[in-house]
Parts: sequence; C-alpha cells; structure tokens
Amino acid sequence: MGEIIRTQDVPSSPLYSQAVKAGGHVYVSGMVGLVAATGALAGPSIGAQTKQAMRNCELVLAAAGATLDNVVEVGVLLSRSEDFDGMNEEYAAWFPSDPPARYVARLGVDLPGVLISVRVTAYLG
Repeated sequence: MGEIIRTQDVPSSPLYSQAVKAGGHVYVSGMVGLVAATGALAGPSIGAQTKQAMRNCELVLAAAGATLDNVVEVGVLLSRSEDFDGMNEEYAAWFPSDPPARYVARLGVDLPGVLISVRVTAYLG
C-alpha cells in the first residue's frame, strides 16, 4: 500500500491520510487554508487561503522527506471561478520558475468559507 504520512503541523481527518508515500512518490491529499494551531481559516481572501494551503502541503511534504522542489504535479480546486487570478498571484510565489504540471477545477462540495483545496504529487526518485 505505501507508508502513511502524518504530521500534527497541519489539520487532519480520520477520513483520509494527509499523504501516502509509495515507491518514489509522495501523494499529498487536498489541503485547504486551515491553520492547525487555531483550527480556523487563514483568512477570508483567496490569497490568504492559497498561501496557507500551500504551506500545509509543504509541511506534509517535509514529514515525508520531500520539498516543493520535488513536486511534479499540483491540483487546485476553487470554490469560485472568479478567484482564479488571485490564486495565481499567490501560487506564482511558490513556484517562481519551472513550475510543475498543474490543473485547476471547481471544488465539488460546499465547505463554509473554504475557497481552495490544493493537492500535490512529489517524486523522490
């Protein structure tokens, strides 16, 4: 199956693993803009939530022995299509050059206040 990755540094759920390390890959589940220490969203803006979702992905990757430099694919789900430009503005700061493959789609569930979910796949070799 693979190695289940867990860290207390990001929010978790009993319904899914934060990540699974299998072979040379790390599959990080969709992370939203929640702050683990408070259990609250990082803020009401797409920029604040994108930044926290990316930070949560980064922390899970670290728990698996990876970094954002190992990321080969990113999946972004937005609650509102109009947040695309704001998401891209913050996202560009995380991958300033040679970004990984990426897709963006609509988030299919309505979670109060949640504007974004980000999942990543990393390759360790």
